[in-house]
This record gives sequence, structure tokens and C-alpha cells, in this order.
Amino acid sequence: MADLTAAELAAVAGVMATAGVPTTGELHAKLLTAGRSNLTYKLWDDADAAWVMRTPPRVGRTPSAHDVAREYRVTKGLATAGVPVPQAVLAHDDEELIGVPFAIAGFVEGATVQSRAQFEALGPELRAASLEALFGALAALHRVDHVAAGLERFGRPDGYAARQTKRWAGQWEIVGEAFPDAVRADAQRLAAGLADRLPTLEQRSTGVVHGDYRIDNTLLRLDAEAGTAEVAAIVDWELSTIGDPVADVAMMCVYRHPVFDLTLGGSSAWASDLMPDVDALAAGYERHGGVPLDSWEFHLALGYFKIAVIAAGIDHRHRAGASHGEGFDTAGESVGPFLAEGLALLG
Repeated sequence: MADLTAAELAAVAGVMATAGVPTTGELHAKLLTAGRSNLTYKLWDDADAAWVMRTPPRVGRTPSAHDVAREYRVTKGLATAGVPVPQAVLAHDDEELIGVPFAIAGFVEGATVQSRAQFEALGPELRAASLEALFGALAALHRVDHVAAGLERFGRPDGYAARQTKRWAGQWEIVGEAFPDAVRADAQRLAAGLADRLPTLEQRSTGVVHGDYRIDNTLLRLDAEAGTAEVAAIVDWELSTIGDPVADVAMMCVYRHPVFDLTLGGSSAWASDLMPDVDALAAGYERHGGVPLDSWEFHLALGYFKIAVIAAGIDHRHRAGASHGEGFDTAGESVGPFLAEGLALLG
């Protein structure tokens, strides 16, 4: 069940009070529709103060995924680093309270652009302004000195590609069992191909990596009259770490593939025909002073492997009965095409 009971909400309110964030009257919750991994709730009290709570799914979790505590740690570190993030309120890792760990952040007002229709309805001027804001925010994130931000222990600074290849290959072993032999063979070939290239790969940049960056993982302030846009907050930090920022840009570009609609179970903004292609997205990032895109094709191939495993994970949780709402039953169909794209890049 995704709904929170009155007793669970009272328990959450107690944790908030202990953390110095008391609520007025009862605490209320609404499950937001976005998200294919962690669950996101809007919380509010009788005085209309509002927060956002993130929890893992209650069943179907996979090791090292759904880490809401990471979201709290990284947003707390970035709060004064010039990167737009929600206010980090608290993280609670004791699962006995409501059955799952959770993290609470401040509520940020802003527009969410999730569907193709929402993106296209912005019009040419606001679409262009929104993309420039997204590129600028990502480049700003990658310029942050993670040590100065107190995130020196948030992840190892070197060997990012090797760790990611190993991690996602391990995740595939957990979530890929139900796929046809041909798809499983492609996944093994892609993982092996990535591993074969690691000895000659050089990581030339290090910084905070969001890991899941695209328009629907941001909240935007849009001014239709002026034709301007800014990122009010970057959200959904569960995949964040310290690593190679090039991988962040590659992942942003990988999400551009049309089959991403199947992953999300709907018409996604980032796969719109009006979205710039991969080369234009990469160039937009570079235009805003991002890191040099070294080993670009490798990172794109790694990105396709990661999104294939993410899609397989969504399918895995759907089969386990852990998904809530509609649109989860098509994610598995995107796994094969993503793997094929990665294999093509490796040649």
C-alpha cells in the first residue's frame, strides 16, 4: 500500500518535532504521481505548512537502490553551493516507524514538466529558455567543490566508470532474470564490453553527479510573459554520488531516446520530437561551461546500460506488485532497445 495511515503520519510528525520542525494540528499526505522508483508524498499540516517526503517502495526493493538518505545528505551539502535544491529537513533510517526509511525536504513551488504535451505547450520561447536553464544548472552543479561542500565522503572521487559498470551489472543479475535469453545475452555483452574498455579509460573530471538529470526531475519557475525560465530546484537525488560529471551529461542524453516513453509508461517530455537531439543537448551543456566531454561514446554506452537496468528494475517491481498507479507494464519493452543502442556505440 502506498497510502500512509493516520498512525504513521502521527509518527512522522513526531520525528519532525524532534528535529525542530513542529507541525500544527494533524499532518496530512498526498501521494504524488511522479516517480518510477521512490515514492514521493506532499505533506502539509493544518496551518498549510508543506513539505515533501520520499520513501522507498515497501516491496520489490533492490540492494543499493532507493537510497533516500543520499538525497538528504547531498541536498544538505549543496544548500549553500549555488545549486538550486530543496531545503534538507531530516532523514530517518529506522524502518520500524512506518515500514520504510524516509527523508523530508522543504516544499518548493514550481512547474513540473513531465509529459510531451506539457513540454510542447510551453511554446518555442519558453522551451528554449527552460533548456538553457537546465544546462546552466547542471554545469553549475559540476563546478561545485564537493570537498568544500562537505561531501568528501559522499563517494569515491576516482574509478567512477569501473564502479558504475560493476554496480549496474550486479543490479542486472537481480532484475534481469525474467527477460528472454536474447535480451539477457545482450546485457551480458554490453556489460563485458564496458568492462573491457575500463583499463584504457581516463577520468579527467570529478564532481557531484546527479545521476538522473532531465527536465521532469526539476521544478521550474516560468514567466510566460517575459519568456524566461529558471530552475527552482533539482530533485530526485537518489542516484547521486561523487564521480565523473561526463556520465551525468551522457545520462541526460540517453533519456532522449524515443523508447523512454515505454520506460515511464507514458508520453514523456524528454522524448518529445521538439527536444534537441543528443549532439545539441551535449553542446548546450558545453555552452554553459560544463566539463569537457571526454570518453563520450563510452559514457553514452554506459548510460544506455544503466537505463536498461533501471527499466528492468521497474518491470521487476511491477511483477512483484510494488508499483502504484498506471504505466508500469511497458517498462520491460524498452530494455532491449536500450541495450542495442549501447552495443552499437561500442562497435
